Amino acid sequence: MVTKLIKIVGHSPNSWQEAAEKAVMEASKTVRHIKRVKVEEFEGVVENGKIKEYRTTVTLAFDVER
Repeated sequence: MVTKLIKIVGHSPNSWQEAAEKAVMEASKTVRHIKRVKVEEFEGVVENGKIKEYRTTVTLAFDVER
């Protein structure tokens, strides 16, 4: 068995957790057999002293099919 890793960015207006969850949810629409997620980075877009958008860079691990 071979495991492949991909790195993607999730976005949310509410939280970093939601951003990570959205990244996994969207990826699972086209990537099968996702086994693990690792949150690599947290970023935020700031406007007028407040966080407007939360972003997480995540690495997903999934099994490669033959």
